[in-house]
Amino acid sequence: MTDSASSEAWRDPILRVVPAPADINSNGHIFGGWVLSQMDIAGGIVAARIAQGPTATVAIEAMEFIAPILLRDIISVYAHLERRGRTSMGIRIEVIATRGRGQEEVKVTGGLFTFVALDENHRPRALPPV
Repeated sequence: MTDSASSEAWRDPILRVVPAPADINSNGHIFGGWVLSQMDIAGGIVAARIAQGPTATVAIEAMEFIAPILLRDIISVYAHLERRGRTSMGIRIEVIATRGRGQEEVKVTGGLFTFVALDENHRPRALPPV
């Protein structure tokens, strides 16, 4: 999945989900928008932990679909902090499909999502100290 130097960050999935038949397009693959929403949910969980409060997605960079997600795949979404700014953070997200009754793991997509910490007025706020 990743090189050994960063494997610790990818150890446990943030989110694990099974797509439903309603999530399939006419090609028999899972809709890209469904996958994107799962990535945003997982990234939001990590970002909220780091921000110690609410966050919002402000950008998605370097997103690529590598392989399709099929019905009956189990989707594991991994995410970790890649960069930290004053009010924003870049969360690297990878999606792995487990298929064939757990016999095969396939990286299906990945991307870098940028989240910003929000105050009570939904305006950017400084991240808490490390």
